[in-house]
Amino acid sequence: MATAANIRAANTNDAARLRRCMESAYAPYLKRMGRARLPPMDVDYATEIENFPCWVVDSAGDILGGLIMVFTEDQASIANIAVDPDAQGQGVGGMLMRFAESTAKEKGFTRLQLTTHALLKENLSFYTHLGWQETGTEADRVYLHKEL
Repeated sequence: MATAANIRAANTNDAARLRRCMESAYAPYLKRMGRARLPPMDVDYATEIENFPCWVVDSAGDILGGLIMVFTEDQASIANIAVDPDAQGQGVGGMLMRFAESTAKEKGFTRLQLTTHALLKENLSFYTHLGWQETGTEADRVYLHKEL
């Protein structure tokens, strides 16, 4: 990364910048998907920040990436993770994934789960490279987990 970046808890003041980051990250896939929209593109990020554990990668006030997790009594999941296209290839995604794993471990979980769209082949390759395993598919969804 060209400038120092750190992961910090998101606050509602980050909502608009987080939305722009997420929309930019998902935009390249829209043509491939036709009329389908990815669910993370249609959420209210202020509400997400208020209701779920949410972090951003901040670099001098720019939001380079975001992570939203969900923790239940028996499950830790990555609900949404994305990196702005201008920051891709600079280690931001790996940094967020390691942070998610560490956070889940700190909360006592031994497995982390996520779901991605079957057409996001680049993401599937990235997750597999990081040690994630596919656990199943359903329509256009691919379910993965990683043992911690």
